[in-house]
Amino acid sequence: MGGAFVAAAILARLGSRIGLPTIPLFILAGILLGPNTPGFVLLDDPHDLEMLSALGLVLLLFYLGLEFHMDDLKTGGRKMAVAGCTYLALNVGAGLGFGFALGWGTSEALVLAGVLGISSSAIVTKILVDLGRIGSPETKPILGIIVVEDIFLALYLAALQPVISGADDLGAMAVDIGKAFGFLLVLAVAARWGTGLIGKLFAIKDNELLVISFLGAAVLISGIAETFGVADAIAAFMVGLILGNTTSGDRIRDLVHPLRDAFAAIFFFGFGLSIAPGDLPTVIWPVLIAIVITVSMNLLAGVFTARIYGFGPKPAANVATTLLARGEFALILATMAAAAGLDQRLSPFIAGYVLILAVVAPLVAGRSHWFARLMPGGREASGQAEVVSADADAEPAGSRS
Repeated sequence: MGGAFVAAAILARLGSRIGLPTIPLFILAGILLGPNTPGFVLLDDPHDLEMLSALGLVLLLFYLGLEFHMDDLKTGGRKMAVAGCTYLALNVGAGLGFGFALGWGTSEALVLAGVLGISSSAIVTKILVDLGRIGSPETKPILGIIVVEDIFLALYLAALQPVISGADDLGAMAVDIGKAFGFLLVLAVAARWGTGLIGKLFAIKDNELLVISFLGAAVLISGIAETFGVADAIAAFMVGLILGNTTSGDRIRDLVHPLRDAFAAIFFFGFGLSIAPGDLPTVIWPVLIAIVITVSMNLLAGVFTARIYGFGPKPAANVATTLLARGEFALILATMAAAAGLDQRLSPFIAGYVLILAVVAPLVAGRSHWFARLMPGGREASGQAEVVSADADAEPAGSRS
């Protein structure tokens, strides 16, 4: 664990000198020191960091929930649902079509639909934090899309498991979906009507006790959620949403910062440990085609989201590029596919696809203005900005206030 922290810190410090984001560097540290690359191996088994990685994911999504206010959900719930469903329809639909086009099998196509269709909540959250966009107007629809994705994820996993394992018990599938939906409903009711009571429970003056309390609540409820078939990420988000709207919300937000940053580094390091870059050449062409499809669908989803919210080209590009990364959910699907004995090409495909997008997405998100020109009205807006800049430069110095 100490080696993981130090390796991540060294690479991140080196990267910061040339302006690289931390996410791909943390992942790179895991790849270089993991069992899938030659040289020194810090950890033979990536599962050794599994619990710490899970804690990193929980804290990232918990923090995201703290930044998401109930008023935003009440006033923009319909728009968020439309934007999220549009994003899923485009990306999951394209992933399903791509899976069938590969001809690897129906179960494999269903797995690929999820791999190409669902963003990485952890990477998206870290990008928003690193780029200082938490308070930007387009961040609200981005968070809304993540919420819709995670709700879909809970139902999708419940339905997918018996399908890819060859089970034909529709009753058991219905029970699993019902349990997941019921647990989400309980969290939603608590977020809507239980904030006052919960706020009293967390009205704690001592910072030490407050940290123990909110950390215990986030981890416990995330763990319970998993037993109901709900992703721990969405449960952590909901706990953050509830606590962020209490009187202690601002203090909790400040206190969780160092915990979030430390364990997020371990999450991405552990992510890198599980990737075997040597397997990538065997599936490089399907991976590259899938990346082109994902970028195209994200740009299209950014355009639709911008129209729903009345945004211009730049926010539309921010939405499209921020949601580009794929990550932890895709690796979960790879594990499920391997356990079910599906096509052996799935694992290296998913690893290569996730690795490239996890590295590229933070870089692209930081340069989203390049993609803004591809959006409707992007060239005109760019031209107007250049004209305004030229006019400002041409003004006499004495005429400026």
